[in-house]
Amino acid sequence: MIDLHVHSTESDGTNTPEELVSLAKEAGLTAFALTDHDTISGISKAREVAEKIQMELIPGIELSTDYEGTEVHMLGYYIDETNPEFLARLQAFIDSRDNRNEKMALLLQKEGFDITLDNLYREYPDSVITRAHFARYLVEHGMVKDRETVFSKYLGNDCRCYVPREKIDPFEAIRLIQMGGGVSFFAHPILCHMNFDRLKRFISDLKDAGLTGIEAIYSANSPGDTRNLKKIAKDSHLLISGGSDYHGANKPYLRLGVGRGNLYVPDEILISIKQAAGK
Repeated sequence: MIDLHVHSTESDGTNTPEELVSLAKEAGLTAFALTDHDTISGISKAREVAEKIQMELIPGIELSTDYEGTEVHMLGYYIDETNPEFLARLQAFIDSRDNRNEKMALLLQKEGFDITLDNLYREYPDSVITRAHFARYLVEHGMVKDRETVFSKYLGNDCRCYVPREKIDPFEAIRLIQMGGGVSFFAHPILCHMNFDRLKRFISDLKDAGLTGIEAIYSANSPGDTRNLKKIAKDSHLLISGGSDYHGANKPYLRLGVGRGNLYVPDEILISIKQAAGK
C-alpha cells in the first residue's frame, strides 16, 4: 500500500523528512508522497534516505486556497524542484506567511506571552513556521497548558490572535502545480462540506482548469464518502488518489499509511498517476 498525503517538520508535521522515510518503510508502504504545506524544502532531505533504503518517494506539495470563502487544498505530485519560476512563486507564499506570523506574534505579545518570530526560528530551524509551531512553543515553554487551548482561545479561526492567510484560488493552484511540472489533485473534498451537487459542479470547474484527480480515499471519509467521490471521479474521467494526512504528534489519531486504522490506498493507484505525470 501507499500513502500520498504526508507532512513533515518542514511544514506542520512533527517528524523530519528523513524520519518519515524510515517510518514509511516500517509501516510496510511501497511509496509515499511528501506533501508539505506550500513548500518542497523537505523533498531533497527525504530523497537521500529513500534512495539508501529503496523507498519510493513522490515529490509533492499541498497548497492552501480559498474558494468563495471555503478553504480548499490542492495536492501536487511529481513536482520539479528545480523549476525557477515555480520556486519563485513558492517563495512569495513563504514571504506572505512570514508577514502573517509576525502579526500573530505581536498579537500574542499583547496577550502577555513571551514569544517572537525569532524565538520560533531558533526553536524550529529549517521549518516553515505555522500556527502548529506557535502552539507547540507556547505549550513546551509552559505558557499555555495544551495545544487545544492555544487554538480554542488564541489562534483558532476567528480567535483574537488569529490572522487570516493571503490565499490564491484553487484554479491558480492548479496552474502553479502545472508550472512546477506536476499533476494536481483536489485534497480531502469531504472537508469542504459542500453538498453533492455543488461539489460535482465545483469539480467540473476544476477539471476545466486542468485538475488531474480527486483524493477519494482519505482518513476522515466514511465508506459512503469514498464511494461518492470515486463515482464523481469516474463520471468526470478523473484519477483518484488517497492518503492519511499524517502529521505525527500534531494529529496523533492518524497513523502513517492507515489513518485512523482502516485506511487502505492500493499501490496500483500510483500507476495511473505516474502515467498522467509522464513518469
